[in-house]
Amino acid sequence: MNTSLGNFLKTYRKSLHLTQKEAAQDICAQSMLSAIENNKYIPNAQLLIKLCQRYNLSLDELSLAQNYDISAAKTINKQMEQFCNQHQYQVLLDFLQTQATIAAVQTATQTQAYYYYLGVAQYQVQTNTTLAIQSFKLSLAQAPKQINSTLTRLTKSSLGLIYANQHQPYITQSLVQQSLAGLSGLKYEDNQNILYYLAAVGSYQLKQYVHAITYLTQGIRFAADHNSHYLLANDYYLLAHVAKATGNDQQQRESLAHQQFLSELFNEKIYRNL
Repeated sequence: MNTSLGNFLKTYRKSLHLTQKEAAQDICAQSMLSAIENNKYIPNAQLLIKLCQRYNLSLDELSLAQNYDISAAKTINKQMEQFCNQHQYQVLLDFLQTQATIAAVQTATQTQAYYYYLGVAQYQVQTNTTLAIQSFKLSLAQAPKQINSTLTRLTKSSLGLIYANQHQPYITQSLVQQSLAGLSGLKYEDNQNILYYLAAVGSYQLKQYVHAITYLTQGIRFAADHNSHYLLANDYYLLAHVAKATGNDQQQRESLAHQQFLSELFNEKIYRNL
């Protein structure tokens, strides 16, 4: 199934049981939304952001496509997955710090995953960035030597995002490069799509908009090469923000930041993995 921007927005609107009239109300004419969904009109960044907000597509809410076990106990893993998927980060943080959860973490692999989730929870509740950095570093310390797994790469990308927030571009870029190096030689997981997205978010926060577009381009291609739709919503939403930041959204219809990138993006055949 071709997942162009119009097709994607149409599918997502229907999943929310919204009519075109309801979705377009106070944003644009219903006829314009129809043209967008039928790929006859490319919305500018401001319009796309409003539609994403109407559909509750958030730049900040990101879930793993598949979570990693922190214990041999299925109930522990299921509970943690529920908190992660529902973005209940304070509840997740409290859960991870209970003695029962800590006692259930046994192996090095489980410990690596545990500290990754602990770092994510600490970062999201913003109690102490230093604690999140420490947790991510503890996760990396448990990673198998010479094996740059997807989880290890996610941890490096997450660290890079923190350092981007602290306006440290050099260490951010180093961690991003480590997370993406040799990715094509790894067995594919949907979670690997996150690596390009986080790299783009970090570049966006550092106002390195050309880099952000590059990572988004690579991420869309990577997803397409593996017949995956995972993270397209966030990719489109971030792209709109980059376009708005660069001021291109008012200049031409292909205003999501870069005309050549858009042409390539909308001609790309991306198939939804059902």
